[in-house]
Amino acid sequence: MSIFEYNLEEGEKMKIDIITRHAIANYGSILQAYATEKMLDKLNIENEIIDYVRVEENSKNLVKTYMKNSKKWNRNFITRFIYKIIQKPNLDIMNNKFAKYRKKYLKLTSKQYKNKNELMEDLPQADIYCTGSDQVWGQIANDDYDENYFLEFVPNDKRCIAYSASFGKNKLSENLKIKLPKLMEKYSDIMVRELSAVKILNASGIDNVKLVLDPTLLLSKEEWKENLKIKNNEKEQYILTYQLHHNKEFDKYLKKLAKATNLKVVRLSSSIYYKFKYGKFVYLPDLEQFLTYFKNAKYVVTDSFHGTVFSIIFNKQVIDILPGKTRTRIESILKLFGMEDRIVNDYNDMSIINKEIDYKKVNDILDKERKKSIEYLRKAIERGNDE
Repeated sequence: MSIFEYNLEEGEKMKIDIITRHAIANYGSILQAYATEKMLDKLNIENEIIDYVRVEENSKNLVKTYMKNSKKWNRNFITRFIYKIIQKPNLDIMNNKFAKYRKKYLKLTSKQYKNKNELMEDLPQADIYCTGSDQVWGQIANDDYDENYFLEFVPNDKRCIAYSASFGKNKLSENLKIKLPKLMEKYSDIMVRELSAVKILNASGIDNVKLVLDPTLLLSKEEWKENLKIKNNEKEQYILTYQLHHNKEFDKYLKKLAKATNLKVVRLSSSIYYKFKYGKFVYLPDLEQFLTYFKNAKYVVTDSFHGTVFSIIFNKQVIDILPGKTRTRIESILKLFGMEDRIVNDYNDMSIINKEIDYKKVNDILDKERKKSIEYLRKAIERGNDE
């Protein structure tokens, strides 16, 4: 009898509940949560996303939260007032859209939780609890970390695992560094997304760590096309840009690239303010449209980890402009596939357009790493069922 068919009691499916950063108005966040669900579905495991949304990350509080973190706008009453007037309409539209996307694409718990006490008092029932992917173990809002993403609300007699978790950075705050060994005691299996996370955990005396792929990479190109009905339309070639971080050089580089390739630029964004940046603006596309633009692009220029990932999945000529503090995620995935030369180091150098990515080599690595990651996950679940 397969581990993926029955739980400890005959006829009962095993169930995994996942806590992850699913509730942010960000395509990578929702797509990694969706991919985790689909992977567990393939393994015939019942699963759901714990609908945990911190108070300051609730859509009605986001303007205040973002403003607190802005030195430019949180200076005085006048700047705060202006910021609210400017940002509230944009954030309302963005969050309403993503709320619809979450309802459509994700299997969420029937209850939404906002703190540890609520999670402990009405714990969603599962056989295994999993810290999912994305930057779950790093700084959250104004806190060094959030203990709920370390499954501190889960009773000690329950199995806990982590799949593709990330700190997002190379270095931790002193507070988290001190508390990390204790926070990791709950986990029987620890699978992380970046080599930097392996090094951080090893330095804290935690050895049972495996390096795995982001869940979006566990689904093949064909599976993404089938699940989200992605359409083929490669008649019109274009440069796709998906930009998350402010960078004055980004636009300048895009214009030079467009001129050098004689291709138009299409820009995807969930923020209306990118409408004023270079390129044809596509505002808040649904997930099918978002991935269709990646599938049919000639080049992709991005500073996003998941922008890079979907470029790799669809075998696109990706060009990475690294963000500042969170660059380690992109560097890690490019190094894995031997694609470090896709990073822009000179904004005046257009020679990258003459360097084709060897996707036979990349796809061979991806296939090998995908099988390895799924096997690590399978074994982690299997141990949970044996006890």
